[in-house]
Parts: sequence; structure tokens; C-alpha cells
Amino acid sequence: MNPTDLMYRKTAAEGASGFGLLIALYDTLAGDLRRAAEAERDNDIAGRCREVNHALLVIGHLEEWIDRGGSGGQLADQLVVFYASLRRELLEAQVRRSAQLLELQMARVLELREMWQQFDVRRVPAGPEILPPAWKEQETASQPPNAERRRQSWSA
Repeated sequence: MNPTDLMYRKTAAEGASGFGLLIALYDTLAGDLRRAAEAERDNDIAGRCREVNHALLVIGHLEEWIDRGGSGGQLADQLVVFYASLRRELLEAQVRRSAQLLELQMARVLELREMWQQFDVRRVPAGPEILPPAWKEQETASQPPNAERRRQSWSA
């Protein structure tokens, strides 16, 4: 990862919600799998192993977020199965030396990432209005006709 990407990710993570951080991990995982598939196609075994190893590390971090204490319910159970399956498929892709299998797993990760993004609670509406609507209407009605034009044509 180049320094610009690293700085971008660090800045994005500082202001991210829990869902935002989760989505960032899925982005990292998908990128690892894409680079692993590219490395496999280039016959770069060391590069493929490095990317798959990092992907397995990210999967471990994702597994740590699962609430296995019973309150996670069916979703927690499904995530446990998904991550175990993903780990198994990555190992199989390594053994078979299959870029296609790596890309298939990347597609699965991106599909789940999209679902998490739908739950991202960071998408909140803009802040409250400063003036109540009735006050704004009264203020607009009391202004001279040229006031609005002057306000719109002003520039710095």
C-alpha cells in the first residue's frame, strides 16, 4: 500500500462509525483477494501468499466482531459459517492455484459488504434548521425585492 492510500484510510477511519470501520475491513479484504488473483495470474506465488495471508488476518479481525455470547442470534451464526467457508475456500484457491476461485470469494465479500453498507447509520440527515419555517417566511416577506438579488450575486 502506498503512503497516499495509507493516509487516506487512516483519515477515513478516524471519523468512521462502527459500520464504516466494518465496511473498510471488507474493502481491505476485497482488495487483498483482487491482488492475490492478479499475483496468481502473474505466477507471483510470493505475492499471492502475502495477499492471502493478509486476507486471512482480516478475516480473523472480522471474526472478533461477532457477538457469540448468544445476543448475536442468527446473524452471528451465519457470519461464523461465512467466515469459516471463506477461509476454507481461500486455502483451496492456494492449493489449486486458482485466480478464478479467489475472484469468486472476492465477489462474495463485496456482496456482503454491500449489505453492511445498507445498514450504515452514518447516513443521517443534515442538522436542524436554525430558523423555524414560519420565521423564514416572515423574514423573506419583509425584505425588499432587491435584497435577494444582491445576496445571490455577491462573491468573494
